Amino acid sequence: MPLLTSCDLPQVSAEDRLFLNLSVDFLGDYQLPKQPFKGTRVGGLSGITYDRQRDRFYALSDDRSDFAPARFYTLKLDLDSTKAEALRIKQVAIESVTTILGEDGKPYPQGTIDPEGIALSPLETVFISSEGVTKDGIPPFVREFDLRTGQWKRSLQVPKRYSPETTDDQPPQGVQDNLGFESLTIASGNYGKTAVEPFRLFAATESALTQDVSAADPTQGAKNRLLHYLLEARRALLLSEHLYQLDPPPEGAISHGLTELLAIDQGGHFLSLERSFGLEGFQVKLFQLALGSATDISSFDTVKNTSRSTVAIPKKLLLDLSSLNVPLDNLEGMTIGPRLPDGSRSLLLVSDDNFRQEQVTQFLLFRLKGLA
Repeated sequence: MPLLTSCDLPQVSAEDRLFLNLSVDFLGDYQLPKQPFKGTRVGGLSGITYDRQRDRFYALSDDRSDFAPARFYTLKLDLDSTKAEALRIKQVAIESVTTILGEDGKPYPQGTIDPEGIALSPLETVFISSEGVTKDGIPPFVREFDLRTGQWKRSLQVPKRYSPETTDDQPPQGVQDNLGFESLTIASGNYGKTAVEPFRLFAATESALTQDVSAADPTQGAKNRLLHYLLEARRALLLSEHLYQLDPPPEGAISHGLTELLAIDQGGHFLSLERSFGLEGFQVKLFQLALGSATDISSFDTVKNTSRSTVAIPKKLLLDLSSLNVPLDNLEGMTIGPRLPDGSRSLLLVSDDNFRQEQVTQFLLFRLKGLA
């Protein structure tokens, strides 16, 4: 038998070893009609998570308790699968609405919360993130709520550097206004079980903290921060913090940020959504991330000027949604959905219409290939 040389062995790039072999196929879009529901104004859907045990979605409104108390909706999605080659969303039905309650057992007062991210946990609860209200000195949070009643369960520790503060003897710090915890996701495979193993939760800012903003190069993307928690029913441990480097904003962008993270396995792989808005409307890109090799920056007071040894979370462009030839709205939510008829996983994106008449609540459906 001839011996194989190193030249005969298959060559695997460092990128191939780091990332999963994923691809996405666009299946179609759906617009939710503007409507009231049980005394609430449906809109502002900024986060979404899928409950595979019940085949339902929970979608979070980013209403700051202006139109109705802060809340999330339970949705049922029906697919038209009569033609395998033309799979599409037939209908999205709203089944119920759940008001989230503060530690005092009461709905959040107007202007005290900016809910943006939602993630279903194996504890029959949802975790919800708020960007805070920087102009009023209200810090961001990550809190746990009962899935059925919306009752507050606990609040996770958030490092003080995220709280907006300005003092005479210290420079400004904390999340920028409307740029706090936009993204929230949980990595766990044990939903619906009585005995729950520890699971991991990740929260990320939409843009850089005030103390991390650099004016040296305005074309450079912001340096966001990601928090990594290990959770059990009665214990929460903040494990690490990592740097998420945004792509540079496109020319003419008025706003640009990270709007969602989605854990896709328990091995440190994620999808991320970067969204921009400018004169040409919305631009959105979907990336794959691999957390394992990223530097822990939890001891860094600022990442404004990091050394070459500081490794940001590696990322790889998966899809530029501009290539879909579909008008895009303000896409902010993303979740893995039910399996499709061919056994592949579905990926669902949803837009926040900002409660504006000229915008829409848009659902985009994809087939995600390469995920078990």
